[in-house]
Amino acid sequence: MNGSTAKALRAMYPGSFDPLHLGHIDIIEQAHELFGGVVVTVMHNHAKESGLFSIAQRIELAEQVLAHLDGVTVEAQTGLAVQAAANLGVNFIVKGLRNSEDFEIEQQMAQNNHAVTGIRTVYLPCSPGLGYISSRFVREIAKYGEEIGHLVPAAVATALRTVSADK
Repeated sequence: MNGSTAKALRAMYPGSFDPLHLGHIDIIEQAHELFGGVVVTVMHNHAKESGLFSIAQRIELAEQVLAHLDGVTVEAQTGLAVQAAANLGVNFIVKGLRNSEDFEIEQQMAQNNHAVTGIRTVYLPCSPGLGYISSRFVREIAKYGEEIGHLVPAAVATALRTVSADK
């Protein structure tokens, strides 16, 4: 393919990001390196409780933490991730994998998504040493006042301390 006909590739990285943690940042940085354009999509599932942070707070924190990555944007979407990908006009959905259980779950979703819209899913393995981090555990650790600075970016750690102190 010559440069004049090359199509710019964009990817979407969907998630609840409640809170955004270092494993998420790792996958976003990998996707940025591969695609350049990445839409970090804060998904809101109306069937789940609202979460620790509001959607607006999640977006604000993500924008602050990801400001160093040109071509990375953050926005909220509702509905199915594959619908959001189609609405955003992205070429790929990016999913991070921590372990084989993640693969089993993500593979079935990816196959369904491709069957419905033709959008492909790209799996990115998390970097060694980050596979144990999950938003659920971060929330639990923060709730009981333990140190979380090694799990989340500094801005998120500060926000978590504030939210945990309020509850």
